[in-house]
Amino acid sequence: MGAVNLSIGDGTARFRRSNLCSSSLHIVMLVSVVITNLFALYAFKFAPAAMAGKRSSINQTGNPGDAALLSDRISLIVREIGSSEKKLSQIEKEILGYETLDLSKRKLAPELKLFLSRHPLPLGRDSRTGITVMVSSVGHSCGRRVDLLSQFMTYKPGELCPVAADLPSKLVSNGCDPLPRRRCRSRTSPKPDPLPLPLSLWDPISEKISGWKGFDKKMWVTARGKNDFLIDEVLALGTNIRIGFDINGGSGDFAARMAEKNVTVVTSLLNNSRTLGDFVAARGLFPLFLIPAERLPFQDSIFDIVHVMHGLGEAGGGGSRPEFMEFFLFDVDRVLRSGGLLWLDNWFLADEKKKVEFTSLVDKFGYKKLKWVVGEKSDLSGSGKKVCLSTVLQKPARG
Repeated sequence: MGAVNLSIGDGTARFRRSNLCSSSLHIVMLVSVVITNLFALYAFKFAPAAMAGKRSSINQTGNPGDAALLSDRISLIVREIGSSEKKLSQIEKEILGYETLDLSKRKLAPELKLFLSRHPLPLGRDSRTGITVMVSSVGHSCGRRVDLLSQFMTYKPGELCPVAADLPSKLVSNGCDPLPRRRCRSRTSPKPDPLPLPLSLWDPISEKISGWKGFDKKMWVTARGKNDFLIDEVLALGTNIRIGFDINGGSGDFAARMAEKNVTVVTSLLNNSRTLGDFVAARGLFPLFLIPAERLPFQDSIFDIVHVMHGLGEAGGGGSRPEFMEFFLFDVDRVLRSGGLLWLDNWFLADEKKKVEFTSLVDKFGYKKLKWVVGEKSDLSGSGKKVCLSTVLQKPARG
C-alpha cells in the first residue's frame, strides 16, 4: 500500500505510490528489529552467568579490561534496542498512513480513528494516480492538539452533537483546519423565517434571527472622506463584474450592496462567530469562515473582483509581518482573473516605513493603478486617526 504524508502546510493529504522497493525495505526493517531483540534477549538471559564467570576470572587475574569491554557491549545492545523501537514506531505510522497523528494512542476517540482510517476506493485502483485507498484529510497542525481533537470527536453516533460551541474555534485558531467530519446531528433552535431577496438584505429581521446588530446603510453609497470609494464608480472601472470575494467582510454590508448591482459576493469571516455567520446568512448572503493564514479555497482566476477592507492586522494572524502580507497578496492574485479588480479599501498603514514596504509589495504584481489615494481616517476603535491607502488595481494578463 502507498503511504500518506500529512506534514504539509495546506492541510491536505499526499499519496506516495507503493513499490516493491519500499515494501522490501519495510520487511528488512522488521527483520532487523526481530534480530536485534533476539540478541537483546540472549544478552539479558544468558549474560548473567557469563558475567559471573568473568567477575571470578577478573578477581583471579586482576584484569579490569574485560569488564569494561563487556559493559560497552551491553550499552551497544541497549542503544540498538532504542533505535529499533524508533524504526518500528516509524513503520507503524507509515502503515497507519499518518506521520503527525499517532492513531495508535489508546486515549483517542474511536470516531476519530474511524474517520481517519484508510478506505478502499469503491472502484479499485485509480488508473491516473495509482492509488488504491483514500485517507480523509485533516489539518497537520491537529497533531499538536490531539487532546482537543479527540474531545471534538467524542460523541454518540447518530445522536445530538455535544454542546461545545467554542471547541471548533479553539482547534481552528490553532491551525487545526480542516476539521474531521462527524456523525452526530447538529443542534438547532427555532427562528423566524427569513425574508426573500432583496428585502432580506437590509431588513432588521436578520437581527431577530441571529441576535447580531451591524447594518451600515451609508457605506459605499455616501463618501465620508477622500479614501472612501463608491461602488458605482468602482464597478465602472471594470468590465463584466459578476462574482466577487470580500475578505474580512464583517456583517456582509459590502456583499449586500453588490447584490443590489447583481454581483454575487462571497463574504469571508475572520471571526469564527456563529452569531455573525447566522446574521450574514439571514440576509441572503454567503458567509465563509477562514482563518487569516489559510489558503483561499478557490480555484485560480475565478473572481472578477476581490475586496479587502482595513487589511488583516486588525484581525490578527501575523498581519503586520511583510512575509505574511506577501503570502496573502499572492494568494489573492491567484484567485483573481485577468482584467479583474483588486480593491484595497482603507488599508491601514502604521507608519511611513510600512507605507513604503506595502507600496513596493503591490508594485511587484504589475497591476494597473486605476485609483490610488492615501489619507488619514479615524480609527475604528476611536483612538485617533490612521494613515490609510485606498486603491483599485487591475490585474494584467500574464504568460
